[in-house]
Amino acid sequence: MAYLARRFGFYLVTAWAAITMNFFIPRLMPGNPVELLVSRLSAQGPVSPGMYHSLAVAFGLNTNSSLLTQYFQYWGQLFHGNLGVSITYYPSTVASVIATALPWTIGLVGMATIIAFVAGTAIGTLAAWRRGSWLDVVLPATAFLQALPYFLLGLVAIEIFAVKLGWFPISGGYTPGLSTSFNGSFLASASLHSLLPALTIVVTSMAGWMVGQRNVMITTLDQDYVLVAQAKGISQRRVMIMYAARNAILPNFASFAQAIGFVVSGALLVELVFSYPGVGYVLLSAVSNEDYPMLEAIFLIIVLAVLAANFIADLAYVLLDPRARQEA
Repeated sequence: MAYLARRFGFYLVTAWAAITMNFFIPRLMPGNPVELLVSRLSAQGPVSPGMYHSLAVAFGLNTNSSLLTQYFQYWGQLFHGNLGVSITYYPSTVASVIATALPWTIGLVGMATIIAFVAGTAIGTLAAWRRGSWLDVVLPATAFLQALPYFLLGLVAIEIFAVKLGWFPISGGYTPGLSTSFNGSFLASASLHSLLPALTIVVTSMAGWMVGQRNVMITTLDQDYVLVAQAKGISQRRVMIMYAARNAILPNFASFAQAIGFVVSGALLVELVFSYPGVGYVLLSAVSNEDYPMLEAIFLIIVLAVLAANFIADLAYVLLDPRARQEA
């Protein structure tokens, strides 16, 4: 367990550094969110000093206290789940906006990433096990799809399957007018709206998992322990899965952990092309409106998600790789 304890300590230090940078960088930049919001509100009427002070407190930028005091107050707000007030969606809180958008991104990008990883790894394993078969002919075609940007394939998919054939909705996360509740009509509409963007992500990302798994699998098949297992008469299926694929999947799994961590940021351009109400769409709005509290919160969630995903990958390494268990 010493290995996992060291890794956990490393992730804690990394999380502290990320949170600290998340606090100081916006405050070291010229201007602040309060001045930006006040300039917008002043177009509707004069802004009193009391209102300015109230907004500064709401955004965690109380200039009457020292930077160190604000830093500890920031930690206190984080422990209470207070991420501040959004400029773009004022007076809504950042936490409420992200809580609304996050399930859409996790449902779309998360499931698409998992499907692409599982399918790509399985096909890559079979392609390596059956070298010279028709699967080796398919791989170059999938590599071409991998080179296509998400948004380009998304535009083509909309034009063909949504506009011309009318099989899928053109944009949005669900049919306008439906209440966002867990009933049959809403879930069916949300599933239909997510199908086309999900297929776009799966098709363009699956090839990377296929090629990576196949290349490592081919090298693994030449290892002595695989040859010994075959010489002992162990079934071909068990040799392929338990001896070869189990070890060959480790590099792919590390990349998968990073991909899962970045699910939070969403496939930004895909969400824009399909007008999908996820975190990527919120992130673009925050950048366009200089919404520092929202940017800070999304950056923080992405960092913590990546760290959590990598720690889970370390746990999986201990389970999959005997050498990691010996080190642990």
